[in-house]
Amino acid sequence: MTSSDLQNLYQQVILDHAKQKHGYGLHDGAVSSSRQVNPTCGDEITLNIHANVDGEVQSISWEGHGCSISTASASLLADIVSDEPREVLTAKIAAFRELMQSKGTIDGDEELLGDAVALAGVSRYVTRIKCAMLPWVALEDALARA
Repeated sequence: MTSSDLQNLYQQVILDHAKQKHGYGLHDGAVSSSRQVNPTCGDEITLNIHANVDGEVQSISWEGHGCSISTASASLLADIVSDEPREVLTAKIAAFRELMQSKGTIDGDEELLGDAVALAGVSRYVTRIKCAMLPWVALEDALARA
């Protein structure tokens, strides 16, 4: 697969997640919540954490509005948060932050980040990094509040 083919595939993943938002709609029973706003472009997200009795995060639910990058990022995040201990989620957040700060020099750890590596190309556009990071910052904040 050429890099152009891979970039087209990643763009399609982002568009698909922006349209079919996984985890969208806040659910009752959250153990923690965070609301984040990107004042630069107006993106907003409220993210809820849902945990089991052992304290592992079972899932997230979210609502918000914004550009296709921020909504796709939230949707992709919802796909990789499933029955995870806090330490694993913290590692995923750190890996995604590193990916966003890479300026396109790394591809990202697909085993850790799943399809969220599709957002790697965003790291080349400084003004869009905050859009992609918004749900991840909300998760990080909600974990700190839990």
